[in-house]
Amino acid sequence: FKGVDTCEYLLSSGRFLGEKVWQPHSCMMHKYKNSEAKNCLIDKHVAFLGDSRIRQLFYSFIKLINPQVKEEGNKHGNIPFEDKSASIKVDFLWYPEVNGSMRQRIKSWTESSVAKPHIIVAGAATWSIKIHNGSNEALSQYKINITSIAPLLEKLAKSSDVYWVLQDPVYEDILSESRKMITNEKIDAYNEAAVRILNSSSRNSKAKVKVFSVSKLIAQETIMQSADGLHLPESSRDTNAMILMNVYCNKIMKPIDGSCCQPQPPLTLIQKLAFCFFTLSIVGYLIINVIHRNNFRKSKSCTDLESGEERKPAISSLNVSTLEMLLHSFCKLGLIMTYFYLCDRANLFMKENKFYTHSSFFIPIVYILVLGVFYTENTKETKVLNREQTDEWKGWMQLVILIYHISGASTFLPVYMHIRVLVAAYLFQTGYGHFSYFWIKGDFGVYRVCQVLFRLNFLVVVLCIVMDRPYQFYYFVPLVTVWFMIIYATLAIWPQIVQKTANGNCLWHFGLLLKLICLLTCIYFLSYSQGAFEKIFSFWPLSKCFELNGNVYEWWFRWKLDRYVVFHGMLFAFIYLALQKRQMISEGKGDPLFSNRVSNVLLFISIVSFLIYSVWASSCKNKTECNELHPSVSVVQILAFILIRNIPGYVRSVYSSFFAWFGKISLELFICQYHIWLAADTKGILVLIPGYPMFNVLVSTFIFVCVAHEISQITNDLAQIVVPKDNSTLLKRLLCIAGFFSGLLLFSAMQDQSRH
Repeated sequence: FKGVDTCEYLLSSGRFLGEKVWQPHSCMMHKYKNSEAKNCLIDKHVAFLGDSRIRQLFYSFIKLINPQVKEEGNKHGNIPFEDKSASIKVDFLWYPEVNGSMRQRIKSWTESSVAKPHIIVAGAATWSIKIHNGSNEALSQYKINITSIAPLLEKLAKSSDVYWVLQDPVYEDILSESRKMITNEKIDAYNEAAVRILNSSSRNSKAKVKVFSVSKLIAQETIMQSADGLHLPESSRDTNAMILMNVYCNKIMKPIDGSCCQPQPPLTLIQKLAFCFFTLSIVGYLIINVIHRNNFRKSKSCTDLESGEERKPAISSLNVSTLEMLLHSFCKLGLIMTYFYLCDRANLFMKENKFYTHSSFFIPIVYILVLGVFYTENTKETKVLNREQTDEWKGWMQLVILIYHISGASTFLPVYMHIRVLVAAYLFQTGYGHFSYFWIKGDFGVYRVCQVLFRLNFLVVVLCIVMDRPYQFYYFVPLVTVWFMIIYATLAIWPQIVQKTANGNCLWHFGLLLKLICLLTCIYFLSYSQGAFEKIFSFWPLSKCFELNGNVYEWWFRWKLDRYVVFHGMLFAFIYLALQKRQMISEGKGDPLFSNRVSNVLLFISIVSFLIYSVWASSCKNKTECNELHPSVSVVQILAFILIRNIPGYVRSVYSSFFAWFGKISLELFICQYHIWLAADTKGILVLIPGYPMFNVLVSTFIFVCVAHEISQITNDLAQIVVPKDNSTLLKRLLCIAGFFSGLLLFSAMQDQSRH
């Protein structure tokens, strides 16, 4: 940690990812849209002073505001641009040399009576080299002129953003005869003079002229693509314009994926209270631990003189052990949350943009599949979708999703569509698992509901507090939580139809099917009635949970994307359990699920269906159209996979313990990746070890997996304490939890008011 402002890194260093994606050193660059650029520069005046290279930068800059602009006008004259809708004024002023004319223009802006530009971008040198045939006298005069201009620029820098653009290298082999004297050696000499003279008299960091030297690095990689050897190709100058936009606008717009030039966000009131709570938990645990150690030492020396046996110390009552366990869990959680905060809220660790290549996605996929097959073991039971198999399924899906996120594979549509099926498969398991439990057990008690809700939401609630993010930001947890409540409501509402009652009369099965049809009708209605959906979830306090950026559209989009798959999971569970009850399937070890003929036919249909879906997903041309079809067709590949995995007896009798281990902590892995594996709320990659990408991924992955596993254990421990089986105690805990969330809503309202 060097403590250097990331703006300096953005302006001076970086590298190319691939051929066109520029990666600044240590931070992430946001790609500004036209609307964002206008919002940032509203009522602003920007001035570009210089030669034809600065004119190129001027055109790339204004195209970020209005892409329709054409490069017209007098090449050796001033060029104005104005966007009246946002009151933005951008001027190019033709000053090809650093001379008296440029000095006079800059001096006029320093006078108090004249309106100063908010942003000034200046630079020139190649014309001086050309006109004076690269003479040393011209370089000496350049030094004199820039020395006279430097104090004026520094004076302007007190109230405006002033950038001096260093000269890019040239491609000497293709320069025209009239430009042969412009050599890289001469350009380096002029740049060295500018860097040495600018800011030499300024001691105030706020009054410094910002040296735009990153353009040199970009040009070194791309100048060979230049048409004339002097001017940069369009992609390079567009990158320079985007860097300039990031330097000025990131601190104003605060984009999530633009960490360059963004100050560390101040701690909110809720974050401060959380910090105090975790600190007290750590102190409390240490005090209790010291007391217990002292008591243990005293009691250890006390022996029973008659029997000669050591007495067991009777110091740990149930209440003390529960309190110690509670404090121990919060102590560990506090340390883990500190790591979360340092990774993704403090400017301590570096962050980088994602860059997708086929190899960065598919090679790790092959690697983990080989590992998974290597750890093959026999299952304890051979039922369809038994516990080991579902853990394995969740495990390998989670690993694939993690690789998808860190490699930035969402830009490749075929991969995106297959990952959407994996997310749908998680929700399918939600429908299958919860329906099976309620149908077989018939347990609709409050304890079961509270246990599930606590395990699903505990980590996310803590992260919302510590990381200052809305609940809907971690979209998958709200999704599975709401679907769990829908499943519960569907089966718990009168008449409660469970397997035990349905076995006595087949009509109950039709009653349950009627319930499922009503559920499907409601889903269909809400998916095509955005207004009704938004009204339901816009009521306070539901709106506090499901709003993102001031509306519930994102929540509606996420819910709609996989709207039918939970219903499909419930229906599959009902049909499977009915067939199992009537002994129409064979689940013995090594036995095919059906008769040989039926099994072979179903297996063939499943493989063909699986491949057809993959071909369709791979041929997708438009994400919007494919997303529209996805809710209806994703179940095809899910069912095909289940049948392929379960019809052959041998395949059903084995599982991968490697994948199953990850499956047990899949929820924690999915949530933790947001902040301690990825960065900038999943938009970038966390860099713990700069300069060694593979080693960095290994180290950050090891810490990430260990933390996810530890949080899973903490959640299980706290679930036993916070959600007891005794109903009267549970009711008291629920009242405490209600009070906690009421306080959270109150503090959140206070925070929102102070922000506004």
